[in-house]
Amino acid sequence: MTLTPSPRVDRARAAARRSWWADGLEAAMWLACACGIALMIASGGLQSVSAADWTSTLARALGIVAAVLMMTQVLLASRAPWVERAIGHDRAIATHTRIGKVAIILMLVHAVLITVANAAFDGRDPIGQFLAWPQYGWFMLLAQVAVVTFAIVLLTSLTAVRLRWRYERWHAVHLLVYVGVAAAVPHQFLEGSTFRSGGFAWWFWAVLWTVSIGSFVMFRLARPAVLAARHQLRVASVEIAPDGSTSVLIEGRDIARLRASAGQFFLWRFLAPGLRGQAHPYSLSAAPGDRLRITVKPSGDGSARLRALAPGTRVVVEGPLGVFTHATRTREHLVLVCAGIGITPVLAMLEAADAGDRITVIVRARSRQEAPLLEEVEAVAAARGADLHVLLGSRGAGWGTTAQGGVLADFVDDVAQAEVYICGPRPWALAVEADALAAGIARTAVRREEFGW
Repeated sequence: MTLTPSPRVDRARAAARRSWWADGLEAAMWLACACGIALMIASGGLQSVSAADWTSTLARALGIVAAVLMMTQVLLASRAPWVERAIGHDRAIATHTRIGKVAIILMLVHAVLITVANAAFDGRDPIGQFLAWPQYGWFMLLAQVAVVTFAIVLLTSLTAVRLRWRYERWHAVHLLVYVGVAAAVPHQFLEGSTFRSGGFAWWFWAVLWTVSIGSFVMFRLARPAVLAARHQLRVASVEIAPDGSTSVLIEGRDIARLRASAGQFFLWRFLAPGLRGQAHPYSLSAAPGDRLRITVKPSGDGSARLRALAPGTRVVVEGPLGVFTHATRTREHLVLVCAGIGITPVLAMLEAADAGDRITVIVRARSRQEAPLLEEVEAVAAARGADLHVLLGSRGAGWGTTAQGGVLADFVDDVAQAEVYICGPRPWALAVEADALAAGIARTAVRREEFGW
């Protein structure tokens, strides 16, 4: 007799596999750093006798670590499906942001130290050494271009700058990091003393960079073009709701082959005036079927222009992205908590729930008039037999309202055994997450979808 694993067992096994892959990706990054340093030592990197030699050795080591972190950053931003499935888009971008700053700082320190060391070797001052690139070759000029672009990206990533800039402007400047990476790679192979002799070290780095940059080119550039040609996505209709949100229905060919799941999102590029150069992340606001739907609140130039879209407008997408789906569940009792436009993936997940699923939905809004898709959520919750709580009013001391405090235990029985999915503005979502953890829910059973950059 063959025993069929229960859904709970299957979910636990799938979660364990994802955790292994996530840990494995980070371990691989540090292993590559260690291998890079080992290859440097094998090439004579520790045969140092003077202060300039030691400075050069330190600069080379920092450059190697920075290069590995930089290629990891590019890989995480490539939206490769296997990375997305392993750690999810949110975690990938959070890791990309965290290690990106470290990589850039190390790269800048490497540039300063190697310039100082080479200046000592050549009998120049550091400024003169910086300007002496013609004696090395064109690739050193590109390396200096990389240093400038990295410095610009680092400065514009500071919180004080980001808060003053619109997303579209900041994102355009942030793309310079890829220009910097492309400009930095040639000097590593043509000038780096570990690589000039060829051999294993050369091939080691060539494979790593090919995987990293190749993944970026394949999934950020080639795949969207293929999807656009295959599916011919177009705007079918645009509906503006009384709460100010805009719902856009998208139709196309063979949409099922996109393999989207309820709760996921795409990066949407609408080929209309003022929107062609922008790709924005919007969650599906309905379970995917023959058509796709997104619902957006105007929060910037791009989202505000969606209401003017004309039916027939071509659409280019990247995705589907994210692990805010039923596939990542590990527990039987699912709790969906949302605020604002964060209701969109919650509604889609609610629609896609299996019959008999135990689901609790908590919606936070200032008023019914300002809550997008609330009537749909109420109708689907009733049809699915979900336990629905709608918290209306001004925010109180916690994540709830002044009348109904934000404590999960007040709405969820055996809360410590539940699995919580949270979607909404970041400060609010962090408050819900803190409450969930305080209630005894394991960190691995709390998922938070952010709306921020």
